[in-house]
Amino acid sequence: MPIVEIKNVSHTFTKQSSGGITETQALCEVNLDVERDEFVVMLGPSGCGKTTLLRLIHGLIKPTQGEILVEGKPVKGPGMDRAYVFQTINLLPWRNTFDNVVLGLDIKGVPEEERVVIAEKYIDMVGLSGFENHYPHELSGGMQQRVGIARALAVDPDILLMDEPFGYLDALTRMSLQSEVLEIWRKQKKTCIFITHDIDESIFLGDRVVLMSCRPGKITETFPIDLPRPRPSHDIRNTPEFQKIRLTIWEKLKEELASM
Repeated sequence: MPIVEIKNVSHTFTKQSSGGITETQALCEVNLDVERDEFVVMLGPSGCGKTTLLRLIHGLIKPTQGEILVEGKPVKGPGMDRAYVFQTINLLPWRNTFDNVVLGLDIKGVPEEERVVIAEKYIDMVGLSGFENHYPHELSGGMQQRVGIARALAVDPDILLMDEPFGYLDALTRMSLQSEVLEIWRKQKKTCIFITHDIDESIFLGDRVVLMSCRPGKITETFPIDLPRPRPSHDIRNTPEFQKIRLTIWEKLKEELASM
């Protein structure tokens, strides 16, 4: 049984103002199964509903139509089986690295001694040992995003939801973190649903790339990424196999952009 089942999901945002009620349909009849331990990348133009879909899976909002199942059970709201890494870095500025990482553990009521062990494990895993007492303003953008990833992993979720987490980072930091995320995913055996609008990033990371249409977003095509793992970033991006997949996805994406 898939760990995530998205069944005929549509979502419409309703806004009320002095001029009346306006409706914006973000998603239209989306169907998708995600297997356990799979790395699925959602790719599509800006505004196509990718983030809305991730928020629905997390349980932050409810679909207008259809349902989403996790482990065979309908999503009713956020749960510790799912962790969200946001596009914008949203660390608490008054908490240092350690205290930001243990935030979810504090909420769960994990004993202090256990919290320390868990936090140290994931801070080390994301390469931030020695920065436990640093506050967000003392860290680079890439380091702050590492803290966000460690915080998400610390609650030991089954599903990691990542919403364009590298979108605001420079190219070198972005490529470095892509490789680090793949290594963490390999070691931790998590199911990952990752959002991007970057074709190269989607191919490098994913087992499958799911292409979404312009708004209202719907799934137009799914591309299996038959490239070996592990994937050395520089080497694999220059292979004919990688470039062939890239061209195929780009041609399909151009069709979508032309329809805007």
